[in-house]
Amino acid sequence: MGADGDLVAKRLARGSRCFVVWIGGAVGGYGWLSVSPEWMGEVQLRITPRAGEGYVWNCVTVPEHRRKGIFRSVLTGISNDAHDEGLKRLWIGSVAIPAEKAVGPSGFKPALHFTSVNTAGFHWLAVRPSPDGDPALIADARSVLGVGGRPLRPGVSLRRSRPMRH
Repeated sequence: MGADGDLVAKRLARGSRCFVVWIGGAVGGYGWLSVSPEWMGEVQLRITPRAGEGYVWNCVTVPEHRRKGIFRSVLTGISNDAHDEGLKRLWIGSVAIPAEKAVGPSGFKPALHFTSVNTAGFHWLAVRPSPDGDPALIADARSVLGVGGRPLRPGVSLRRSRPMRH
């Protein structure tokens, strides 16, 4: 996990689970699953999955194994285990990278779109509902990302950047 290797024990201790794709005895890629609140670093929001839900995060493919379907394998493995354990919904945040093409075919549906920019110590965030998203799914996404019982509001915000290692 490179620079985040020192966080593994803390993540496991709070109940997060790591799923790994092994290639020839070495890590080809990995991803994490949590059923409790987690920080979404890219958008600087906390997600709080409800009972029967989980959050898939920090999925990484080792550079020499990119474009081989590793990310899709990680998503499939996590989804299968989560389903077998009774989770009814998984949330995932994705960013515009080539691997993002694996998210939809892995069973995930878009709910919200984010534009996130960090500059000069500030974080600018634009939130908009997916134009083709199911209204109930959009409402649920806003709920799990809300604060103080209030759903996340679509629109633009600017605040001090809050990077967090977790």
